[in-house]
Amino acid sequence: MNETTSRLRSGNIVRPDEAWLGRVDEPAMEPELPIVDPHHHLWDRQGYPYLLPELLADLDSGHDIRATVFVECMSMYRADAASDMRPVGETEFVNGVAAMSASGGYGASRVCAGIVGFADLTLGDRARPVLEAHLQAGGGRFRGIRHAAGWDASEAVWNSHTHPPEGLYRSPAFRTGFAQLAGLNLVFDAWLYHPQLSDVADLARAFPATAIVLDHVGGPIGIGPYAGREAETFARWKSEIAALAGCSNVVVKLGGLGMKIGVFDFHRRSEPAGSEELARAWRPWIETCIEAFGADRCMFESNFPVDKVTCSYRILWNAFKRLAAGASPTEKAALFSGTAKRVYRLPE
Repeated sequence: MNETTSRLRSGNIVRPDEAWLGRVDEPAMEPELPIVDPHHHLWDRQGYPYLLPELLADLDSGHDIRATVFVECMSMYRADAASDMRPVGETEFVNGVAAMSASGGYGASRVCAGIVGFADLTLGDRARPVLEAHLQAGGGRFRGIRHAAGWDASEAVWNSHTHPPEGLYRSPAFRTGFAQLAGLNLVFDAWLYHPQLSDVADLARAFPATAIVLDHVGGPIGIGPYAGREAETFARWKSEIAALAGCSNVVVKLGGLGMKIGVFDFHRRSEPAGSEELARAWRPWIETCIEAFGADRCMFESNFPVDKVTCSYRILWNAFKRLAAGASPTEKAALFSGTAKRVYRLPE
């Protein structure tokens, strides 16, 4: 990404350079393949809007995006609510966007057909009314919670937007709140960094009745003390992924490798990469996950607009289709839509 990129407050969020992205384009591959995008955000931050018009512009890529799932990003919190309830405003906002999309007036894609919000699970038992408020605000679309736990001792690594302490997922208070999810039929999206993957496995073993979605192939990072150590990172990450795959209640999102905190530097180049180069670079990480979890426990994700720092929406899904070229029709259906529809209970 060139030096004119507009940086926002969060270290992992930049405003994509549309002109730079436009230097490389390709026709959409396999345009007839149905896709559910199970991970994107909506926000309006410091003059950088990524709302329904911007999302629709990306979805208009030539790929057949049937539905999407919104994942929390601290957007549109209630200004006047008690602190515990403020995140419910995000669900209210997103459900309104989903209702707009469901009208059919904005195209065939059903945007935000599923909603994953935030509740502070360290509230313990007091998280229950927050979860119930999300369910009420979600209009039948609310599907789960993400409480990010990305933490590292190095000041060069940007910790998650939730400002988590070390070992959040092992905290007794967090686990008391987490225990509320199963009874409400809610899934949990886990976002953390690769050195913390054993925390997810421990959580999954402690709560086998709760579905856990591992975001962004488990968060391999390549900044700060991890810079220039991709081989070492991959070896550690691969071992942890194999162990985590033994937890049958865990599924994994295949994506997030375009983030600027990761092990790749495509966003720093003078020219953007095409889908063939991206697929070649990402293949070891994606194939490791599919081999460990199986296609029916994996789902491709866009993580837009965060991953837009590296490539356009069209090129991203072309890269994923290249990566799945050897899969059977049944496996492709799972990877591109089936797993997401099952896990997030999306309508057909």
